Amino acid sequence: MSMDPINLYDYEARAKLTLSHDTWDFIDAGAMDEFTTRRNRSAFEDLTLRPRFLRDIGERDISTTVLGEKISMPVMVSPAGSHMVAHPDGELATARGAGMSDTLMMLSTSSNYSMEEVSEAATGPLWFQLYHRGYDLTEMLVHRAEEAGFKAICLTVDTPSPSPKERDLRNQYSRGFELGNFRATDRPQSEISGTDETPGWEVSRALPITWKELEWLRGLTSLPLVLKGIRTAEDAHVAVENGVNGILVSTHGGRQMDSTMGAIEMVPEVVEAAKGQAEVYVDSGVRRGSDVIKALALGARAVAIGRPLFWGLAVNGADGVHGVLELLREEVDRAMSYCGQTNIRELEPNLVNIPYGWGPGRMAP
Repeated sequence: MSMDPINLYDYEARAKLTLSHDTWDFIDAGAMDEFTTRRNRSAFEDLTLRPRFLRDIGERDISTTVLGEKISMPVMVSPAGSHMVAHPDGELATARGAGMSDTLMMLSTSSNYSMEEVSEAATGPLWFQLYHRGYDLTEMLVHRAEEAGFKAICLTVDTPSPSPKERDLRNQYSRGFELGNFRATDRPQSEISGTDETPGWEVSRALPITWKELEWLRGLTSLPLVLKGIRTAEDAHVAVENGVNGILVSTHGGRQMDSTMGAIEMVPEVVEAAKGQAEVYVDSGVRRGSDVIKALALGARAVAIGRPLFWGLAVNGADGVHGVLELLREEVDRAMSYCGQTNIRELEPNLVNIPYGWGPGRMAP
């Protein structure tokens, strides 16, 4: 019998063997030259930890809260469409895996199972990721999410136009799975599809949501609002002025726009601009527990994972998602001990070396 995976890269290697070539490319690919996808990793690797020793680290607490919801560790599941490409139980398996690890899952508008079905399967807290699909569809989705017990609306803002990945175009890849949240809507595929769900460019050119619609969106629900995809101090400042509760710094895994900095590089300026008025989270490129400590040391409240959830699903469904999260838990805890920290919510300053010239505003004169 083969050994259980011992890190996330083991899950990645096994998932690649399990999935078809075109499905693997769909999960693995980034936009255009995939520069941002690579930089999401290299930017994390450029940061180094400053260990502190000879301390009593016998009792370590890595639990935290996000918008008041308690989670057992600062690692959440990022929203991603079509989990059924990796496992027939799709988002139901992901919700069960996240629940087993006692953490939060964000569910994509483009899920294969409906939000009600996922809510039924979940034992941990859920946020609903929203793609604005025009006023009536958005209103329908938000009301249903509130009704189904979701704890926040996470609005994706970084997809002003569709951007099919070039590997998918080359493979003429189409996911071909039902979008569970739109079963009864009787709308054309182009209206309900996300940014990279259909071959080529066959997605609706519906106007993206702008700052002026945020007030309308907030008026639909009393749920907190998180903006996903903000990655500059300027936009973070406007977001906070508009009363948003959270900002998920994200490059969408480098899947929408190429030639940007890695997500982690944008965290310091977003944290500074938010001035404590909105919680800041980050996804894109998190692969190790040390990445989690680095992100939190830079001011993030928690991180989220995207591609690794597909690896877990492909290898072992709900147990695979749980397995991926548990490996990260163990690594976060170990990194805490080496950094001489006992409480993830109260990390000491100066835990991370930031190299000269790293990230925005640190360019050589």
